[in-house]
Formats: sequence, C-alpha cells, structure tokens
Amino acid sequence: MPLPPLKQQFAELIALPSVSCTQPEWDQSNLAVVERLAQWLGELGFVCELQEVEPGKYNLLATLGQGPGGLILAGHTDTVPFDAGRWSLEPLKLLERDNRWYGLGTCDMKGFFPLIIEALQGLPLDQIKRPLMVLATCDEESSMSGARALAQAGKPLPRAAVIGEPTGLRPVRLHKGILMEQVKITGRSGHSSDPSLGHSAMEAMHAAIGRLLHLRGQWQKQFSNPLFGVPTPTLNLGCIHGGDNPNRICAQCALEFDLRPLPGMVAEELRAKIRAELAEVAQEHQVSIDYGPLFPGVPAFEQVAGSPLVKMAERLTGYPAEAVAFATEAPYLQALGCQTIVLGPGDIDCAHQPDEYLALDRIEPTVQLLRGLINECCLSPEDPLLQGSAHA
Repeated sequence: MPLPPLKQQFAELIALPSVSCTQPEWDQSNLAVVERLAQWLGELGFVCELQEVEPGKYNLLATLGQGPGGLILAGHTDTVPFDAGRWSLEPLKLLERDNRWYGLGTCDMKGFFPLIIEALQGLPLDQIKRPLMVLATCDEESSMSGARALAQAGKPLPRAAVIGEPTGLRPVRLHKGILMEQVKITGRSGHSSDPSLGHSAMEAMHAAIGRLLHLRGQWQKQFSNPLFGVPTPTLNLGCIHGGDNPNRICAQCALEFDLRPLPGMVAEELRAKIRAELAEVAQEHQVSIDYGPLFPGVPAFEQVAGSPLVKMAERLTGYPAEAVAFATEAPYLQALGCQTIVLGPGDIDCAHQPDEYLALDRIEPTVQLLRGLINECCLSPEDPLLQGSAHA
C-alpha cells in the first residue's frame, strides 16, 4: 500500500488527539498515533514494537537493520493541552497559510515523524549497514514516563540519538534540568490573641523560604555556565497556600517551587541540602515539614563538544552546537549509552502557543539533514561514531 503524501501524513497525525496532562480531564491516550506511525514505518520495512508504559500510553520502537552502531531518530507523540478559544483556527485540523502549516503538534513535535518518513523514501534502505530506529514516546509533556520506561527497560539501542524537538535546525548539546518540588508545613492552630496557643505554619514557611533563597544564592555563586542565556541555576517560588482566617494561628501552609539545575548539578544532592535546611526550620518552629518532588524531575543534559555526533551535526547544519533552557528526553537516551543531540525543524517560540505552526521553508532542509545523518550513521561503509569519545 503506498504511503500518504507528506502533507496528508501531517494532517492525519494532527487530527489524532494525544494530549498528555497531569490533570485527568485533559489526559488522553496516544495509541492511535503510534499505531498509525507503525503502519507507515512497517510499509518501509521497519520491525515495529509497542511498549506499554501504562494503560493507554505507549512507546513505539521501529527498527530497520541489525548490529552495532546506528542511529535513533526520536520524538514524542503527545501534545500539550490547548484552549481552542485562543486559536484563530481549528487546532486538530492542518491548515496551510502564510507559507506555514498550522496545527497542534506541527512544531512540537508530531510533525517530525512525517519528515523522517519523507527522508527515508529517498534512501537505498536495502543497503543499510547499521541499524536505524525511529522512537516515538508518550507523555513527554507531562511526566517523561515514556522515556523513563525506556531507560528502565535497558533495551540495547543504536549508538547515536537525534531528538527532533524544535531547535530551528540548530544542534543542541546541553540543557538544564527541571525539579518541581513541594513543601508542606503542619503547625498547630490557636487563637491569634495568644501566640503561645499554637505554632504558625506560615511563620515557619517564611523561614523555609528564606532558607531556599539562601541556597539559591549559594548555588548561583557556585555554578555558572556561560553557554546558557541564563548562566546560573534558577529557583522560582511558584505558588503558596496557607491559613484560613486572620484571627487564627495558621496550621497548614504549602509551597510549590521550580528548580532548574545546570549540567553537573546532581538532583539528589540538591534535595539533600534542602532537606537539611528544612529540618532545622522544623525544629526551630516546632512544626512538621513534608518535602518531596511533585514529579520525578528531568536531569540536566550535556553531550561533550568533541563527540563525533556533535561534530557531525555541526558540519551538516553549519551551526555550532548550543545550549537551551527547555528540557527534553535527551538525558534518558544518553543514560542508555547513546551519543545524543537535540535537533529539529520547529521554533520553540511557537511551541505550547495558540496557532502553533511549522514554516514550510524548513521542510526541505530538514529532509536533507535527516538523509545526511542516516547516510553517515547507517549507510556509509565505516561507522563515523567510533571516532573519539562517546561519553558526556
């Protein structure tokens, strides 16, 4: 059966809703998307495997060829939630306008998969010498559960991985991590006229915030990387809730905050320092403090500048590898032994926004770039990724 043309592939994937969200009323399955991709890739000779991550959530691993080395072209099949009232067009219907293709996921990042398929159709796949894998994950936008499940399974993978997140066709070799944490303080209520009747959770939280901001200052003095637009780690106090009336000593207070570590900063070491500071606050204010992550977090990522894949991507794109502020699935693939970069056609400025789009003038350069990567990693007589260090 012939494959649909490129624009139809875009349209079909955009029309299949696959929102992932921490709010159950928004969360959806991605099964229809991975099944459609498996159908198309199967027509090209790929062996397709679905990995169930949890009910309704799947990773697709499509493989062509065998042996050591090779290349993974990776992306996620889910999208963020959307407010249709803020879009000027139908989010789940592909629309061409102003030399752009509009629709939810065109940029971030369902559109990467049809571009892979377009690139494949111009190559002698019967002559493949090292394996080529197309990886399509679930729930990147909410929990990274798909990438984490893949890493936990420990399945042997090709030597190199390119993740097609929106980078404007500029290679990215490092990004910050994300920790989203919660502090819950329980004190003792009492009448506000006599402070001895209670232990204020809100006053304890005031002290806890002071400790967090002090740690932030320490970390920003200790860690810096000029490759990032914001060169230091950040800690943002996101939301706080506590108390119920002006004349009652506050018994409950909760804070949620966001911490963005640089490569080289270890999440559990950061959390250990926070726990130590909060333990002192709890003792001083005679309250109990429960501290923990809102979700497991995403590690920071760095692929060394001199690795063969970085050099190849710089040569094929004409751009030096960069750093970005947003997080990706890169650290999970790197943990499986892959040289890894992030490189895709979209622009991050329009991701997660109404009227998301992919510029049409990115299509042909992306197809040619993908063919170049596949040619060098999977079709050339010698494996270029064996030259130099593969470790970050």
